Amino acid sequence: MNTTSPWSVAGALIALGALVLAGCATPEGSVDEPATVTTSSAAPALPPSTSSTAPPSQSVVETPLLSSDGRPMRGELSIPRIGVTALEVVPYRGWTDDAPGTEIQNNGVAASPYGPRGGTGPGGIGNYQVTAHRLSSTRAFLRLPELRRGDRVSVRTEEATYVYRITGTRETSFRSAASLRAQRAAVPGKPGQEPTRAMITLSTCATPEDHAEGNYWSDEFDNPEHRIDKIGVLVAVR
Repeated sequence: MNTTSPWSVAGALIALGALVLAGCATPEGSVDEPATVTTSSAAPALPPSTSSTAPPSQSVVETPLLSSDGRPMRGELSIPRIGVTALEVVPYRGWTDDAPGTEIQNNGVAASPYGPRGGTGPGGIGNYQVTAHRLSSTRAFLRLPELRRGDRVSVRTEEATYVYRITGTRETSFRSAASLRAQRAAVPGKPGQEPTRAMITLSTCATPEDHAEGNYWSDEFDNPEHRIDKIGVLVAVR
């Protein structure tokens, strides 16, 4: 009688198991996705890092409003580019180059009108207007036309020093009501527009330029028709 060897039975069973495992294998080229495990002990997500090593944000970040309360007050004007140092600026209620303003300038200092047709005070939101003579008295603004975009202008008061950066040049005609409104506007050159930042207008006569073109017109205060205005924006408060 033939007797099956126990070793043969064991081998058969091992072979059968191998076949079963082979039939359940993942087909070539496919990958099983790992299971996603969520536990109640998982830590909450942290907010984005605000450290200096974080990548720069693409959103626009508004800086705090840079200005003073706009009260009229005396100041000292310095313009390194044209050699002006601590020029006294006297505030008065009025408008650019009126009789009181011209009288102040005749005393060798600068005048700063405020009120309904004037401007704001040093560092105030709106148009801080400063006028001075170019060819008479101390000739304080003799070199004002030399100012260029980017030049710095500072006004020192008892409260702070306000630093402006020159951004452009305008021409004002004393024979044009519209031109005068633009000069005195809260946003220089844009009458009716609501101001959102502190600006400055430095103004002086364009007498040499007018005379070179044969224009000898002048008003009752001996102001020529045109004035040269340098416009700036407040960039620092010290």
